[in-house]
Amino acid sequence: MAIVLSFKLLVLLLVLTTYLFAVAYPGGLRLSAIKRPVLQKSSIEIPPEYETHYYSQTLDHFNYYPESYATFQQRYILNFKYWGGANTSSPIFVYAGEEGDITGDVLYVNFIADLAARFKGLLLFIEHRYYGESFPFGLKNHTFQNASISGYLSSEQALADYAQVITDVKKNLSAENCPVIAVGASYGGMLASWFRLKYPHIIIGALASSAPILYFEDITPQDGYHAVVSKDFKNTSESCYNTIKKSWSEIDRVAAEPNGLLTLGKTFNVCRPLNSSQELKDRLEYIYMVSAQYDNPPDYYVENLCKAIDAVPQGTDILGRLAAGLNSFHGGFCLFVFDDSDQVGYGSWSWQTCTELVIPMGVDNNDTMFQISPFDLKNYTKSCQETFGIRPRPNWVPIQFGGRDIKSVLGNFASNIIFSNGLRDPWSSGGILEDISDSVVAIHTDEGAHCLDVLSPNATSDPAWLVAQRDKEIKIIAFWLAEYYAKLSSKIGDRTG
Repeated sequence: MAIVLSFKLLVLLLVLTTYLFAVAYPGGLRLSAIKRPVLQKSSIEIPPEYETHYYSQTLDHFNYYPESYATFQQRYILNFKYWGGANTSSPIFVYAGEEGDITGDVLYVNFIADLAARFKGLLLFIEHRYYGESFPFGLKNHTFQNASISGYLSSEQALADYAQVITDVKKNLSAENCPVIAVGASYGGMLASWFRLKYPHIIIGALASSAPILYFEDITPQDGYHAVVSKDFKNTSESCYNTIKKSWSEIDRVAAEPNGLLTLGKTFNVCRPLNSSQELKDRLEYIYMVSAQYDNPPDYYVENLCKAIDAVPQGTDILGRLAAGLNSFHGGFCLFVFDDSDQVGYGSWSWQTCTELVIPMGVDNNDTMFQISPFDLKNYTKSCQETFGIRPRPNWVPIQFGGRDIKSVLGNFASNIIFSNGLRDPWSSGGILEDISDSVVAIHTDEGAHCLDVLSPNATSDPAWLVAQRDKEIKIIAFWLAEYYAKLSSKIGDRTG
């Protein structure tokens, strides 16, 4: 929760990806702004104007044990193409890296480049610790079995990293008077908003796209994500929605018959024999959720999936209709499913969701197209303990960053944050959808899905409502900068007067 893909490439992702989605499984669905396979190369080629640098980052910002002073090489990327320079106090736009390789964001989360071009800004992309190339101890994914070395992975440490890198870059460029604005998407959007709250002396504002900062314990209904997915499908095609809703009990009914799992395997063209009907249901659920999360123009994955399901001849039974539609959707490839022995997702994101980022996602009612499967903290904790030997802290994020009674809390002290959302994005159910104050504002569209506003603008295909959403964000950011420069001018005048 990531590289923006065409329809055909999304098909390949759904077929070949090694993500596992199961509600009770640590890690689960990523928030990532852009769709990325788990198995990816970190050496993605980026345009030559982007310079790769490394900062000797402190391992532990919050303790003074001898091991806290260890360092690791944190990757960050600069682009001076648009920058007006330190002498003119031109702004710095910082991209808050999320749960993935930062080069994917450089290539595809490019509204930030538009901001830089418009305001003569310097671009600074900072990679999140324990992702991409920024691994302490030389760690790689799937090696998180030692809590003494993986315990330094947290959002708090990541925010402190960003503060350190920004401060160092500004010092090296003699850019102390240059205002900094953070941009983040999905988990990175959460980080951008939290960064503004925790380090207001480092950045003057933040654009937080599709940031579900409220999807935590007792704040957002656990079925919020599934409810939006269901609404997306129902609004697209009620027939498609009903087929999916009825399919779960049919899958269980067939599985209970003699050789039922073999029958299901053939019907859905699975890549290897099924051990249970739950494996198949988990994979189908994942496909529907990913399709909804990234249901942005011009791809419209939900519409394409439903068209494939609805095009099956009348008279075909429910599972036959669903399977034929899915087979058409994923291009005839076999459907890859997972069993409980698959050692998948035991990496950085799974660690984070087993520690502080405990998102209580489940279905506890009959109002969605999914089977009832409530979030069970006891089982979730057991799974995290078996995987990592740690207990989750589900209430820590609301304590650390706020969440409950958010309008009153942020209204008292927060400023200069844009929370943007598309209401077709399932994560919007945990987002800020109403203005909190004059300077902490919510901008949303009915049509957009996950992080669309911060993805690369396309003058030929972007719909008018998306252009309007970005224009609102640009005007707000322009106001922040004007306000900053007015104060800076007054401050300099006082010194010279």
